[in-house]
Amino acid sequence: MVTVYDVPPDRLISALAEYLKKNVPEVRPPPWAMFVKTAGPARLRPPDNPDWWYIRAASILRKLYLHGPVGVERLRTAYGGRVRGRVKPEVFKKGGGAIIRKILQQLEKAGLVYKVKDNNGIIKGRALTPEGRSLLDSIATRVFRELVKEIPDLKKYAVP
Repeated sequence: MVTVYDVPPDRLISALAEYLKKNVPEVRPPPWAMFVKTAGPARLRPPDNPDWWYIRAASILRKLYLHGPVGVERLRTAYGGRVRGRVKPEVFKKGGGAIIRKILQQLEKAGLVYKVKDNNGIIKGRALTPEGRSLLDSIATRVFRELVKEIPDLKKYAVP
């Protein structure tokens, strides 16, 4: 069976973003999304791609698939960047948490993500539901079949 580990991330994320845009009505950019910077102080301008919200949601789903229960703080670190100073050395800054939090809430509403709690009831992070894992596996299989059409040598790794 083909999984997320077996396909290139850029192809998987773009295919998943298209799927989210067309088939998941719960995942929609809020009105303020076209004005916001994605990595906080590490970016100077908002993203140029009008579908950046869906791409970020697909990227978050992939990270949840790969790294298990992940919280907003770890995702902020993953989407952060270096802030350049004129005289001072560069410093790493975390990305904005509002974007990540809103996307996670939308994915929860869609039934693809759920909150993971420890024994004391404290939320440890979010993980994929079985439906979310199945969605990513099916899209990975579709992307792999497209790759096999482009590169016939990959056919030996294909699942019937």
